[in-house]
Amino acid sequence: MINSHSAAYAAAGVDIEAGYKGVKLMKTHVQRTFIPGVVSDIGGFGGLFAPDLTGMKEPVLVSGTDGVGTKQRIAQLMDVHNTVGIDCVAMCVNDIICCGAKPLFFLDYIAIGKNLPEKVAALVSGVAEGCVQAGCALIGGETAEHPGTMAVDDYDLAGFSVGVVDKEKILDNQSMRPGDVIVALPSSGIHSNGFSLVRKVFDIEHADLGKQVDELEKPLGEALLTPTRIYVKSVLATLAAAEVHGISHITGGGFYENVPRSIPDGLCAKIEKAAIRTPAIFSLIQRLGKIDERDMFNTFNMGVGMSLVVSPETLDQALNALRKTGEDPYVIGEITSGDEKILLC
Repeated sequence: MINSHSAAYAAAGVDIEAGYKGVKLMKTHVQRTFIPGVVSDIGGFGGLFAPDLTGMKEPVLVSGTDGVGTKQRIAQLMDVHNTVGIDCVAMCVNDIICCGAKPLFFLDYIAIGKNLPEKVAALVSGVAEGCVQAGCALIGGETAEHPGTMAVDDYDLAGFSVGVVDKEKILDNQSMRPGDVIVALPSSGIHSNGFSLVRKVFDIEHADLGKQVDELEKPLGEALLTPTRIYVKSVLATLAAAEVHGISHITGGGFYENVPRSIPDGLCAKIEKAAIRTPAIFSLIQRLGKIDERDMFNTFNMGVGMSLVVSPETLDQALNALRKTGEDPYVIGEITSGDEKILLC
């Protein structure tokens, strides 16, 4: 038992004992994520993990870091804190899977105006759920109380993940060629990007987030807080079953920024807009915000959380592997020759 208390620090706004209570409350959530390789429990100075590198010729570590962004303002207004942790994990692990890497472990960082142990534990419960979905371990983190620099109810959640891939299996797009097929993996909605625009369109600070919205068939706040989908297990299964030449995680910057990141010079991703299954939330944003179509595709995922470039010879294997993991994949285009790396038509 830790016997630590500073009256002077508490008077300055930092409650050390609340931090200890938060750690105690979150332990059950964290332990849900433990997988083979976890060496340490939380509470130490570092998180320890011993990866199983059996069968790898030249293992390469791949890391990714991100945060939830201004989506967490919706969580704060609704006083719902157990979902944005999923978003935090998703933004990191969905990135590193684009290299073909399997996530191994995750660490989070919470900056908070006032350390309320139950709120912190709720945030970490979401992080733990995201790690379970990704098949990685939550092996550490940090909660920092920031009185005077953040409002009491404010927090900022960020994190990072580390994964591993055999060097010869890294996806580097060099095998991509004209005729390859672009497969879409549906998003759950907005995911975690573009929320500065979303908040402006809906005037979030004054909106009734509990109001039922006919187009969405659910309350606005619930629709906006829908967690980002985590594609790790689906993509790993597809990499084992088919010839995948490139992967794009569609995040901030939408199609126009993210798809070209996986396309080599001299090739173009030709995407049919009519083929994209766009959820109602995006049509609502576009109509209320009077946003032109290109800006929508340059800000949001528009219903496609991730795209895979697959050889036509193994397309059926890829689609079958994805469906077996619960995905509903569909074709949205193909790779062609061209100087523009993306063309939406």
